[in-house]
Amino acid sequence: MSRKHPIIAVTGSSGAGTTTVMNSFKHIFRREKIHAQVVEGDSFHRHDRAAMRAAMKEQEAQGNPNFSHFGPEANLLEELEGLFKTYGATGTGKVRRYLHDDAEAAPYKQPPGTFIPWENMEPNSDLLFYEGLHGGYADEKINVAAQVDLLVGVVPIINLEWIQKLHRDQKLRGYSPEAVTDVILRRMPDYVKHLCPQFSRTHVNFQRVPTVDTSNPFIAKEIPSPDESMVVIRFTDSHGIDFPYLLSMLHDSWMTRPNTLVVPGGKMGLAMQLIFTPMILKLMDQKRKAY
Repeated sequence: MSRKHPIIAVTGSSGAGTTTVMNSFKHIFRREKIHAQVVEGDSFHRHDRAAMRAAMKEQEAQGNPNFSHFGPEANLLEELEGLFKTYGATGTGKVRRYLHDDAEAAPYKQPPGTFIPWENMEPNSDLLFYEGLHGGYADEKINVAAQVDLLVGVVPIINLEWIQKLHRDQKLRGYSPEAVTDVILRRMPDYVKHLCPQFSRTHVNFQRVPTVDTSNPFIAKEIPSPDESMVVIRFTDSHGIDFPYLLSMLHDSWMTRPNTLVVPGGKMGLAMQLIFTPMILKLMDQKRKAY
């Protein structure tokens, strides 16, 4: 952690909706004129797309059918921790980008599924913003979470998370339902071992809960809409959170525990604006005072 060079991380699994949360933060950064250095979690995968497929086959041949990006072996987590430490100390570091599709790859004249080379960050950023799988990772040797000033978890209930992943991977990436299901099953051990513990290290968790039947996510025709959902917001430390103000601004919301707020799904974006704007401004105020 660093007062001069703060770090915000949003952590959640593939299909959880972390990109939606990232967009909410970008609105705050733009409105408050904050220059954020964005780091995508995919850029810290160990293998590009072709190499990952080869590594999975090799692991399966060795008796490990569960090798996935959810586990530490498929990621550069020591390097991620190193980046956070370096940025916290100096406000600088090296980053790269993973090119997901043809549109992202075209400007670099590279095939999709590859990385651009490591390069120095843009100078004079106000903070670092990470979005990906392992912003709250920790084990006996590596502690990414300890370097983060504001750690946010995005955790839909598991059936909803699967529905979102099934629809995204089929519509945007052309995968068959069977292929997506195989991915979900392969990742499950690492999800339990390496993803779930991160949500106990977060400062704030957002968990979307549908109010429609999602009993069988593998046959769902549609993703439940925000208006068909509630969002459970849990604060690790509720000190300084103005719950009366939040309740007055977020109509039809209520509290279930002293640190837990429930809001209509359609107001999730507004809730993020109201909750995170003062937190980010506090980080910026601490940054100014540190110089």
